[in-house]
Amino acid sequence: MNDEDYQEEYEEEYYDETEGESEDAEAEHYAVRPNKTRIKKEIAEVLVMAEEICALSPTHIAEFELPESIEQALRDAGKMGQNSARKRLLKYITAQLRKLDTAAIHEKLARMKNRSAHAVREHHQAERWRDLLLAANGNQQLTQFMEEFPGADSQHLRQLQRNAQKEAKEAKPPKSARLLYKYLKELIADASGLPQDEEDERDNEDAED
Repeated sequence: MNDEDYQEEYEEEYYDETEGESEDAEAEHYAVRPNKTRIKKEIAEVLVMAEEICALSPTHIAEFELPESIEQALRDAGKMGQNSARKRLLKYITAQLRKLDTAAIHEKLARMKNRSAHAVREHHQAERWRDLLLAANGNQQLTQFMEEFPGADSQHLRQLQRNAQKEAKEAKPPKSARLLYKYLKELIADASGLPQDEEDERDNEDAED
């Protein structure tokens, strides 16, 4: 579906809802009907939701299990810059989303954002512990880490710690430091009891590199 098709379908959807307004626009300006105000508010709320969803990765967009036409439009909008074509496409998406259970979509988006926030916190915790373990007093920090995460494999951690320190001293690629970060992240995520998000995990590792 091209941009003109999106625009035409949106206009049909939107103007059907506001059909029947008085032709006296000036009078209506000062006496806006309550139902028109409510509709505009709902449209604005769904538009914000559409903006947030189209900013997600295609994998995350697919989690909403939306009709293919809407999912494709969301992916297309995510690739566009801030221009008039994108605005028209978002209006089309908004009109289509309003046909669905927007409360359920909003709830799923909230859960996804919460999950992502947890992943960011876990990422920073893992970075912090990795830096502490590779510091001069790393052995002392390892003891403290084992107290907080008794289920960790201390022998594996010590091996990664020694290898990473050796790589840093010899100016080699930080392969062991990345493995240490990954293991720490897994331990922290397991302790949180929340499911791992593989895509957020890859994003965090890319940022770490």
